[in-house]
Amino acid sequence: MRLQDEPDIPAQINIVPMIDVIFAILTFFIMSTLFLTRQEGLPVNLPQAATSQQSQVPTKITVTVEANGEISLNKNPTTVNALTEQLRALVGSNSETLVVINADRKVEHGQIVTIMDRVRQVKGARLAIATQKS
Repeated sequence: MRLQDEPDIPAQINIVPMIDVIFAILTFFIMSTLFLTRQEGLPVNLPQAATSQQSQVPTKITVTVEANGEISLNKNPTTVNALTEQLRALVGSNSETLVVINADRKVEHGQIVTIMDRVRQVKGARLAIATQKS
């Protein structure tokens, strides 16, 4: 006696394992991005003190030199001659002040050296030159 042939079941793709893998990868990326943020502590109400410092982050001052030679100190127009005194006023007694020079690539080398010299005359100012990644 011959048995009846069973009808052929069409081929199916089981996507459940693929969904599990996608969720595992998603979980990995979520967890890794949580560790990339800088945790400085829990939010609390700090007590007040008369001798406390305002901030532990160094102060940043920006000197911008445009292609036409115009100089700006923190987005305010200035001249090379007035730059040293204005920087001294901004730096004050803070020894952790960073002065960043943003100069257009078309500005002459001599003008940048002059500005760097003026910045070095200010006690407590650290010098940095801004660049772009190529």
